[in-house]
Order: sequence, then structure tokens, then C-alpha cells
Amino acid sequence: MRPLSFDPQALRKHLLRYKIATLPELKSALGTSADLTVFRKLKLLDYLSSYTHRGRYYTLRETARFDDAGLWSHDAVWFSRYGTLVSTIESFVNHSPRGWFADELADRLHAEVQDPLLDLVRAQRLRRSEVAGRFLYTSADGRQARDQLRSRQTAQSVPLVADASALQVSPDELKAAILLFYTLLDEQQRRLFAGLESIKLGHGGDTILAEFLGLDPHTVARGRQQLLDQNVSTDRTRRAGGGRKPVEKKPPTSSR
Repeated sequence: MRPLSFDPQALRKHLLRYKIATLPELKSALGTSADLTVFRKLKLLDYLSSYTHRGRYYTLRETARFDDAGLWSHDAVWFSRYGTLVSTIESFVNHSPRGWFADELADRLHAEVQDPLLDLVRAQRLRRSEVAGRFLYTSADGRQARDQLRSRQTAQSVPLVADASALQVSPDELKAAILLFYTLLDEQQRRLFAGLESIKLGHGGDTILAEFLGLDPHTVARGRQQLLDQNVSTDRTRRAGGGRKPVEKKPPTSSR
């Protein structure tokens, strides 16, 4: 009696239609009760397993539409170009200019990352250093880890700087220079400067800039909105009547 033959195209059609599926769903689509049979056929199709939901979901690589960070989701199930959660975490940390705190990484990946991070540190595939009472996870490469740590320490004290790896001054010197420059601006320029930097920072930027520059968050929000609305006064900042008085020209005297 000839053994049963299972067509991997049955799995492909199912995954193309539903985008993601669990193992029981794939077994049903293929017409088998054997897990191993499904996995043998999946290997022929270049599949991915989810890094969330304990890897219970599967998709085709051709289906995934990865974002710039290499992530894709469907129905709140997340997949990564890098494969597993551990591989994704390692790649994210190695490609970050200033490392990651665990809570930041968890928010970005939509997954619990504490245990995988500890496993990577124990395996010496990542490092961690204490920054402001929290553990910062960095590359296992010593030089890169130092650059990431420096960038993070600078970002903690100078939120306007995203990557400080190439800076030739200390965070304190940079902060002093920025604050000195800020004092040279007029009222509108200060507000717009704060608003522009808040836009760069994204969510929470108004509060961060307000604290850094000693402003009310509403002032930062106003400057940000002025820039977005292009509602900026381009008149001279000097009040009317300021500066040197114009020289009044006298009419020429007539000669007799």
C-alpha cells in the first residue's frame, strides 16, 4: 500500500488566505494528524513562527510585510525578520546606538523580554550596565558597548542628542553649551526651538523638553503646534519704537 502523499501547496494556500495559522489549523488544512508531517512541508515553504504567543502561530515569509525595524504583526500576533524572540532582542540591542532598557524593549517588541535578556547576558551574547538605577543592555562587543553606554548617559542628561557615540565633549559640557545657546534666543525663538526638539523626540517630548529647558510644557506644545501649523511670525523681533531714532530730515532753507 502506497504511503499517503501530502501536498505542501495546501499549507501555502491556507496561509495565503488567512495570513497566519496555528499548528492544529495547519494539520487540518493538510489533512494529517502528525505534527512532524506539517513541519516537513512547512520547511519547503520558507515559513516563520511568531515570536509572541509562545511561537504558536505560523506564516509565510512572502506574506510578512516587515517595517523598518524588521517586525510585522497580524491580529496582534508578532513576527520578526530575525526569527525567534531571542534573536530579535539580540539584533535590536546590537543595532541600537544607545542600548535598551528592558521596559523600552518590551514596549517596542510587544513581548516580555526580561528572561530572554538575562539568558543572553549569561551566554555573554549581550552585556548590561547600571544607568540611573536601571540595567542598560548593550552589545557584547566592548567598544560598541562603551559607545552605547556613553550615548545613553548623554541622552539621560541631554535629551536633544540621539547618538552621542561620536561626541568629543562630555555630557555636562554639551548641556551647558545648549543652554547657553538657548539663552541667546528671543521669546518666540525659544518656544519654536523647544517645539522643534519636541517633535524630534516624539511621544512625551513636550514634558522632556520642558524639564530640560525650564519651561512650562504648554509653552513647548505651543511652539510645536506653531511649527506644524506654520504659524510663525517672521517680523523683526524688536518692538516698535526700539533702536536708534530715525534722523528727521529738515527741509532745505531758502537763500535770499
